[in-house]
Amino acid sequence: MKNYVILNSRKRAIIALAHTVAFLLIAVLTGMKEVHALHRNSSVGLWAVAAIYLIVSSVLLWLTAISGPLQEKIYFACCSTSAIFGLGRQILGDSTLHAAVYVRVLMMLCAVTLGTLILRGHSPQVDSPVLAPADSN
Repeated sequence: MKNYVILNSRKRAIIALAHTVAFLLIAVLTGMKEVHALHRNSSVGLWAVAAIYLIVSSVLLWLTAISGPLQEKIYFACCSTSAIFGLGRQILGDSTLHAAVYVRVLMMLCAVTLGTLILRGHSPQVDSPVLAPADSN
């Protein structure tokens, strides 16, 4: 499988970091709620959340597999671990997987730290003027 640099620009790193911070907040806020195990009679909303976790986990695992630099691999691995534990918590409920909240928050904190380091690795882009000043002779 070919490896890629996914966060190859400052803009991509900023977008990734913003998403990571948002998902850290979601992990903290949803960690305060009790989650019941999925079963056949669960609401459609609970099944939809589980499906979203499954899709996000799959995409993040794929990004982990194809990312080249070690820092990126670890970043995406932290994000995918958080999503997988969120999926497990959604499927099994809190009584079975109560440590998932702590793992999710810890992994997202690690991802925010790594995302910040990746962002610092990209130099700030200098904005070029759209219109150059005209010479007056």
